[in-house]
Amino acid sequence: MMSPLLPLLSLLVSSLALPFEQRGFLDFSLDAGEGGVSMMMMNDEEGSAIEEEIPAPPGPGPVCPFGCHCHLRVVQCSDLGLTSVPKNIPSDTALLDLQNNKITELKESDFKGLHNLYALVLVNNRISKVSGKAFQPLMSLQKLYFSKNLLTEIPQGLPPSLVELRIHENRIKNVRKEAFKGLGSMNCIEMGGNPLENSGFEPGAFDGLKLNYLRISEAKLTGIPKDFPASISELHLDHNQIQAIELEDLIRYKSLYRLGLGYNHIRMIENGSLAFVPNLRELHLDNNRLSKIPASLPDMKYLQVIYLHANNISQVGVNDFCPQGFGVKRAFYNGISLFSNPVNYWEVQPAAFRCVTDRLAIQFGNYKK
Repeated sequence: MMSPLLPLLSLLVSSLALPFEQRGFLDFSLDAGEGGVSMMMMNDEEGSAIEEEIPAPPGPGPVCPFGCHCHLRVVQCSDLGLTSVPKNIPSDTALLDLQNNKITELKESDFKGLHNLYALVLVNNRISKVSGKAFQPLMSLQKLYFSKNLLTEIPQGLPPSLVELRIHENRIKNVRKEAFKGLGSMNCIEMGGNPLENSGFEPGAFDGLKLNYLRISEAKLTGIPKDFPASISELHLDHNQIQAIELEDLIRYKSLYRLGLGYNHIRMIENGSLAFVPNLRELHLDNNRLSKIPASLPDMKYLQVIYLHANNISQVGVNDFCPQGFGVKRAFYNGISLFSNPVNYWEVQPAAFRCVTDRLAIQFGNYKK
């Protein structure tokens, strides 16, 4: 079921949040009575003056931080050159946008009283220090966008309600064992663009997590880490330095349906290694150094999309993609990319693609050495 607050995120993306309008103040020059304003009215018939009690105007609503725009529980304070989190943020705020500022630190009291905050955007600041109690008031926070900052570790004290954490393009080199402790609701982590090596993950760093989505692209991984959560269905490790897919690299990830390994240095995929991901639907192996089609593809019953472009593949065999037996393949391919490989497409037998939905799903293109 879609969260009722998701439309607020669309307001952020489209930058359509309207500015906060301060309530006007009535200017009466006559005497004010208790609880209202005394206003003289003339009785037309009698020509006498009578007093009519006028209710006092409602008091001003929640104060919007200076320079920010506040509308429909969305507070936008982006691109203001702020060096700290502003004060007087309305307590009912659901989405707080602080991106593109110069904030350097998150202090213990910065988010005090924001118990209803659903999404916090801190992208593109200069944050290097976070108090361990900064997020304590955020009991409803589900989405935290912390990318493009100067963090050297995962912040401590993340709220247990958190579902999505995007913390890419920081300076994180190590993920300690208890970095995600108590975050059983976490579903998605994006932490690419950090100088993470395989040795940077302490054993048990992901214990207790039940992630569906994990992206650690543009890092310094030389192999597929073996202790990510077993629940992962989508794993992206593109733009790393992975050399090979070894036999037991994927043994833990039986729920995977999408695997991204493009832009690595993969030369070898050990026979049988892909058998551990039987439900895989989409496999990205483009921009690597493969010299042949991976041997396990005919046995992958549900694989529908495979990217193999920009490798060193020079030939395609008649049984490289499709099984020989009839009815073995449960889902036909709807996307095979082979362009930018030294393979002569006119030499490939049409039967090699007998389990492809349509010939337009096959991309050969021209090879340029």
